[in-house]
Amino acid sequence: MVSKRKRSKSEDKESLTEDTSKAGKQPLSKKTKKTNVYNEVEENDSVFVKLLKTSGLILKRGESQNQLAVDQIIFQKKLFQTLKKHPSYPNVIEEFVSGLESYIEDHASFQNCLLSCERLQDEGASIGASYSKSLIKLLLGIDILQPAIIKTLFEKLPEFLFEKVNSDGTSMPRLIVSQLKWLDRVVDGKCPPLQDLTTKIMQLISIAPLYLQHDFVTSLPEIVGDSQHADVGKELSDLLTENTLLTVPILDALSSLQLDPKFLSKVRQLVMDKLSSVTLGDLPVMIKFILHSITATDALEVISALRGKLDVQHFILPSQFNHFQSKLKYKGQTSSSGNQENGGQDCVTLVFGVIKSAVRYEKIIAEAWLKAIENTSLVSEHKIFDVVMLLIIYSTNTQMKKYAERVLRNKVRSRCFEDDLLQSTFLIHQLVLKDVCPYILLLAQSFLHSLDQSISWFGSLLYKYSFNVFDTYCKQEVVGALVCHVCGGSEVEVDTALDILLELVVLNLSAMRLNAVFVKGILDYLDNMSPQQIRKLFYILSTLAFSKQHEGSNHIQDDMYLVIRKQLCSTVFKYKLIGIIGAVTMAGSMSSGRNRPSSFTQGRADLSNEQYTQVTSLLQLVHSFSERSPRASALYYDEFANLIQGEKLVPKALEWVGRTTFNDFQDAFVVDVCVVPEGDYPFPVKALYGLEEYSSHDGIAINLLPLLFSQDFAKDGGRMTSQTSDQKLVSPLCLAPYFRLLRLCVEKQHNGNLEEIDGLLDCPVFLTDLEPEERLESMSDKELSFICSLIFLTLNWFREVINAFCQQTSPEMKGKVLTRLKHIVELQRILERYLAVTPDYVPPLANFDLDTLDVTPPASTAVSAKIKKQGSTGGRKRKADGSKTSSPDTLSKEGSSECNPTPSDRSQPEKEFKGKEENTSVSLRNYRAFFRELDIEVFSVLHCGLVTKFILDTEMHTEATEVVQLQPPELLFLLEDLSLKVESMLIPSVNRRVPFSKSKGSRTVGFTHLNQRPAEEIAHSIVQLLTPMCNHLENIHNYFQCLAAEDYGVVDGSGMKVQEYHIMSSCYQKLLQIFHGLFAWNGLFHPDNVNVLYSSFEVLTSRVKQREPDQALEELLSQSFNYLQNFHQSIPSFQCALYLLRILMAILERSVDPAQKKEKIASLARHFLCRTWPSGEKEKSSIRNEQLHALLCIYLEHTDSVLKTIEEIAGVGVPELINSPKNASSSTFPTLTRHSFVIFFRVMMAELEKTVKGLQAGTAADSQQIHEEKLLYWNMAVRDFSILISLIKVFDSHPVLHVCLKYGRLFVEAFLKQCMPLLDFSFRKHREDVLSLLETFQLDTRLLHHLCGHSKIHQDMKLTKHVPLLKKTLELLVCRVKAMLTLNNCREAFWLGNLKNRDLQGEEIMSQNSQRSTEDESEDDTSSQVSKGRSTEDGEKDEASDGEKEQESGESDDDSD
Repeated sequence: MVSKRKRSKSEDKESLTEDTSKAGKQPLSKKTKKTNVYNEVEENDSVFVKLLKTSGLILKRGESQNQLAVDQIIFQKKLFQTLKKHPSYPNVIEEFVSGLESYIEDHASFQNCLLSCERLQDEGASIGASYSKSLIKLLLGIDILQPAIIKTLFEKLPEFLFEKVNSDGTSMPRLIVSQLKWLDRVVDGKCPPLQDLTTKIMQLISIAPLYLQHDFVTSLPEIVGDSQHADVGKELSDLLTENTLLTVPILDALSSLQLDPKFLSKVRQLVMDKLSSVTLGDLPVMIKFILHSITATDALEVISALRGKLDVQHFILPSQFNHFQSKLKYKGQTSSSGNQENGGQDCVTLVFGVIKSAVRYEKIIAEAWLKAIENTSLVSEHKIFDVVMLLIIYSTNTQMKKYAERVLRNKVRSRCFEDDLLQSTFLIHQLVLKDVCPYILLLAQSFLHSLDQSISWFGSLLYKYSFNVFDTYCKQEVVGALVCHVCGGSEVEVDTALDILLELVVLNLSAMRLNAVFVKGILDYLDNMSPQQIRKLFYILSTLAFSKQHEGSNHIQDDMYLVIRKQLCSTVFKYKLIGIIGAVTMAGSMSSGRNRPSSFTQGRADLSNEQYTQVTSLLQLVHSFSERSPRASALYYDEFANLIQGEKLVPKALEWVGRTTFNDFQDAFVVDVCVVPEGDYPFPVKALYGLEEYSSHDGIAINLLPLLFSQDFAKDGGRMTSQTSDQKLVSPLCLAPYFRLLRLCVEKQHNGNLEEIDGLLDCPVFLTDLEPEERLESMSDKELSFICSLIFLTLNWFREVINAFCQQTSPEMKGKVLTRLKHIVELQRILERYLAVTPDYVPPLANFDLDTLDVTPPASTAVSAKIKKQGSTGGRKRKADGSKTSSPDTLSKEGSSECNPTPSDRSQPEKEFKGKEENTSVSLRNYRAFFRELDIEVFSVLHCGLVTKFILDTEMHTEATEVVQLQPPELLFLLEDLSLKVESMLIPSVNRRVPFSKSKGSRTVGFTHLNQRPAEEIAHSIVQLLTPMCNHLENIHNYFQCLAAEDYGVVDGSGMKVQEYHIMSSCYQKLLQIFHGLFAWNGLFHPDNVNVLYSSFEVLTSRVKQREPDQALEELLSQSFNYLQNFHQSIPSFQCALYLLRILMAILERSVDPAQKKEKIASLARHFLCRTWPSGEKEKSSIRNEQLHALLCIYLEHTDSVLKTIEEIAGVGVPELINSPKNASSSTFPTLTRHSFVIFFRVMMAELEKTVKGLQAGTAADSQQIHEEKLLYWNMAVRDFSILISLIKVFDSHPVLHVCLKYGRLFVEAFLKQCMPLLDFSFRKHREDVLSLLETFQLDTRLLHHLCGHSKIHQDMKLTKHVPLLKKTLELLVCRVKAMLTLNNCREAFWLGNLKNRDLQGEEIMSQNSQRSTEDESEDDTSSQVSKGRSTEDGEKDEASDGEKEQESGESDDDSD
């Protein structure tokens, strides 16, 4: 027996090399060669020499090549025939081999026999045909000689094992072994000489030097025959455990052998055990072997084990990691261990090269790797290696690209991949990731499009680290991608991209300057950018242009000057506002960027004369272009104030501003209180809301009503008659912005001391009597609009006054601030009454950036014909369609018309409350854009308790004292504003998504100043307020506790009591809402915010126990959890209950041991579901449904047993509801009513499907106990499913049926994937249990089939679209049950029966088929009959009947159509 072996290219090349090495020794001329042949020929009378010469081979002496006169094949054939025909055959073989042994005793002759022969040719022969094998190789090709020759070689080989390599680089052991490689035929190992071939080779390996051991092992697959692969594999596996140094060659050899998969798995496990102890150089080969030995059945198991053992980060030396980190800051710095680092990094690159090749061409490996990462649940178990693998699979395997992206998104959402992990990934594996840089940028682009803030944040990190780590080309690609996001993305996307660019400018200014030309191109896309985005862009460009260390950026400066001047000169007001924002931002950078000391020490260097002139000239330019437009002036004042507040203006420029601001403000808005304005005013002018008693010749007042009247009533064609065209325009619209600028100038110049302007806190305002009393009905629309504008301007003045003086420490000032707060609440109450009867009124602007150019109160829907005709009655018109962009004509209207409040194209809001006496249904939340923004510092007022205010007489003596306290209405006012700020800054945007109809900037309207501060600063401010908020929360808790003790929470007393109850309830809700915003903030647990984290929970912990130093975070979380859960007894509303649970869940997410807290949350959720809420809570509204849905989900997600909980609700609560009167509810679950049933049903179906889908499918290798537990679990799940499905016979509304169709199909699919494999190997041991399970489930599938027929009959498109998928799933179930029976040798138990189509009530749905076969009407009952002696066939036949029934239904549907 022989086996054929193919000659490899490697052997040809090897032999050709040997031949070439001897070519230099050959004579050039043929004559000389013939002469040498004659002189060097081996001549003797041995059989060996004679037979070789007879066959065509001439032996040479010394180092000369043996010469072959005939073709190799002819030589072998002649020698074989000569030996066979020799008279002394087979003894002649021994003589021949003996001659060979004698001949090769000479070292030179032996080496000559191992080298290739020279082919003698005729004159016309081709030179390229001169190659031939060595003599030994030719003899090994003859079957009858091969065993003896191999024996001879093995006997000769030990002589050369420990000899040094020859001077010409020839190694005799390697030459000898090379003769055995790639033989055309290998005689079967059954022959005695070759039977122990494997043993001899392994013996040689055991005694040979290490360098030869490598060669011998790697040569084994090329030597042994296929029949010996198993024996060789076993020997190599044993050697693998004994000699670690031979790991690499052994694995190479094993990879080339044909081995049994089971044996390979054992070897693979040996290799896996060695992974943690091998050197980095061996790792690529080991990984390659493991990956190539994977099969589809064990891929996930192997990859999971490999992922657990392999962490390339551990193979990087600490010095290397520090070196990588320092590279971000110190480019080009070399390390003392550079060679070692480069070698280690090269090995890591090889490892990932092997993995990259495997996941690219083997789908099962890529899929298994993704599943292994996906199945990792604990955050601490995720490694740098996981991030790299996801990026590699995403970039190399197109089939798994979407899957890899989905896994990465899920890991980011679950916070498994944090900033530190990603940063370490880029630092350590930058060489590996550099090759996939385009795919990383593609992934970052996709992530930045996401509405999920966590996904968008991760995309921004990909951009940032790609820019920091990769080369110049990649940096350019990053900047280009970010510019594309800015120019063509959504609002959130633009914000994120600009934030990244800003961070890159701050961290790596020199690299960003090289790409400044790309950033500069964004100036062409300013039209669609918000004010905050424009500020960021101009700050980025200004930093690049005016940084001190780069004075030569003149091209950027010139372009910015051109754009700003062009925008300021525009007649379109929108562009003028862009110019103002850009110019002020640029002035701030000019003032601060160039002149900040390079060492960043405290203190600011002042401007040089030239720079001072540039800054002041730019600001004067803006002022000159905006002074004739109130809105432009107001925006300029606000932007200038923000510049000063951000400390971006040096003292020299600040002094220049302060010289003019004070006098200009006083001349424009302040008058003596004793001089009452005279004129033809529609209302009597009075000085109101003064906090001090002034004498007749002392004091000042704000001249508000006369200024408003001069622009509202005394105008002709839009021009003011009280002023000439050369006079400076004074508009009440500028009052609040100008005061903000004045206040900040004084504050910065005097280190927070406001004594120079403290008279503005208590001075009165020239107004009129604002209480409507009985005159509302008699007032004209123009008068009502005038009063509304007057109140709005007064409120905004008071808001800015509170912003200014809220941080003053004296009790006198605190008392006045509290009084102003009380005035604001009173004025808002009055304003609501006016707005209720003035539905089409549009207030004057209070925020003057682009976000509010087209903001209208949201109730506007239409415009009446009367209002259309009265366009000249004054005021700024709004578009009837509420679009977010106005025409140039509208935007360019300047002067007096900008603050004239007249009816706009709006209908009356809250029409359902029309006609109710003294009941104002207008909500000022809809007018948030028209109120001045409260600074975050204002909420320090929450610290105030009882404040004693001293009333002084004219001689500054104390005349009386007054105690001022923060009352519930003022508290509610502050908490509402604070909650909106928290929602805007800390809550992820995905949780506060707004409808598409909202304007672009609706989310940021009214938060212009807030958005210029980082979220970390806002969170720190909230933490500082936690103590007073806890005080207020506890007081409100006590209030409701006392109320419940008095009348059990029933609020049916006086109107004052009802109003007080609702105010306190709203305060409770707002406090919980603020707490939730803080504790659910994604940045709270960021390493940079550790101080904020500990401070926040220390405050809550101190409310329970005395504060202790250095408490562990887990202890703080536990105490805070206990503190907050104690408030559940006094929760006044369902929404408050939901907020409390969400706060506790936010704390639970960060707890190390969440089991106990999870149980408490479930208990609280059940408590709230089983509680009877006040009557107002049961009104029908979408918000109420959303709240109930959220709370029920929380209950089912945190309960110990979802199946038992569902069974309790569906089996106890729902029957109670069915048996109760129409408007009643379940006695066990009072929140379960007929209106809310669909919410309960939807949540229970969804959670049931989610629960069974998460149950792992059983395997045959599992223990019997596990099989029984899983079978019991599925019995409970199917029973719950049956209870829920059966409810559609009672509650057959459209939403309930829709839920049933959707989640019914998903449940059946989960049953197919998770339960049927369990039934496959549980059928024989648990026959009755499986039978019972299938019987129950068969009834459910029949009801689902009836539901499909019901949907068809009623022609409901929303229901019908689910029918095809559901029918397909039911058919798959029938086939799967049939396969299960076949597997268990019960094929005969499966049979089909026809079932009729019926509706939900069991009535037959008539079709052509059913009409023709009325005699089969009773077969439905027959097919479902079950006898005592049946096996599983009864359960299976009904399943099959469902499939047949579906077919009939399809035919019926076609016929009916």
